[in-house]
Amino acid sequence: MATEERSSRRGSEPARRKPAAEKAAGGSTAERTSARSDAQRRPTAGRVAERAMGQLLDLTGREPEGVTGLERTEDGWTVLVDVVELRRVPSTTDILATYEVAVDARGQLEGYRRARRFVRGSAEE
Repeated sequence: MATEERSSRRGSEPARRKPAAEKAAGGSTAERTSARSDAQRRPTAGRVAERAMGQLLDLTGREPEGVTGLERTEDGWTVLVDVVELRRVPSTTDILATYEVAVDARGQLEGYRRARRFVRGSAEE
């Protein structure tokens, strides 16, 4: 059985130089790494909403129904979360509340307030 020898060419080829336009567009390696790490530290909108619901549950003890609004602000995010405050029969008469949750750029809760209360079956005006 014959063995096949393979030679490695690593290091034998000269390094490819990037054109000046490509360097300018991409910035330095440190800048690209910094931008990438900033993006990795900043949570996505979906993750912000998920964390806001979880943190609101921890503080109020009430199960969130869902996110009804999400907006990026200068300091982070504002998340609107609907919560059932009083269950009734039939469920169309449940009392719900919309909480406005302020979250910083890292996704940490900064504060919350109840913005409004309403009956599930009522139409918004």
